[in-house]
Amino acid sequence: MSRIFQIAAMASVLSLQVLHAQENRFTVVPFEFDPFNTRLVAAEWQGGLGCPTQATTVVDDPTTAVFDPKAVPFANTACPTGDDRDQRIEGLLLAKTGPTANIASSGAVINGVKGIVITELGFDIRKSAAPASPMGSHCGAGAPRFNVTTSDGVTHFVGCASPVPIIGPASTDWTRLRYNPLLAFPPILPTQTVDRISIVFDEGSSDTGPDFFGLAVLDNVDINGVLVGQGPRSRRE
Repeated sequence: MSRIFQIAAMASVLSLQVLHAQENRFTVVPFEFDPFNTRLVAAEWQGGLGCPTQATTVVDDPTTAVFDPKAVPFANTACPTGDDRDQRIEGLLLAKTGPTANIASSGAVINGVKGIVITELGFDIRKSAAPASPMGSHCGAGAPRFNVTTSDGVTHFVGCASPVPIIGPASTDWTRLRYNPLLAFPPILPTQTVDRISIVFDEGSSDTGPDFFGLAVLDNVDINGVLVGQGPRSRRE
């Protein structure tokens, strides 16, 4: 092998190693903040709730006279890409039952983000025509939202419906949403590095419209193009 080919091969391997490290350093860890034990919030990754990118259904073949189950590939058009490590079609359920004023919230901490510069944020949400539709997951101006704290101590807010998201692929039950960091409140600048990021759900079911649902199911949390579609525990299963 010539020296040029050796250098090219080494560069290719290093690039793959860097990409692999980047894809594996982000984890999305659910939390429930309920200091007064109201038992009215919930946060968890749950199999079978996520947006299926590469799944299989089993249906009876109608062309035969006997029960004849057939495996059929199934994918949702809203999530043409996903976390290929997610083998359980996991979705992140976030809920708050009752009034918004209750001092409690659900959410998730995103680990592995310290020191990065944010270029893209987003997630898939189990909701058609998000964020405008009153049906499906709650997608309000304040929840679910990204709280991004930069190294200068400033916390920036990116709500599901505010700023106006970039709406990507959608289906009858899922929508892909992306957010420009410059439209956060206040804007996240390219010169600012991240200290921490969390997703917070603190709008209740009894007083926050238009859905009055108090629950959202998310998947494929997007940090700079890296998608996380499973909880950290499933990595060890």
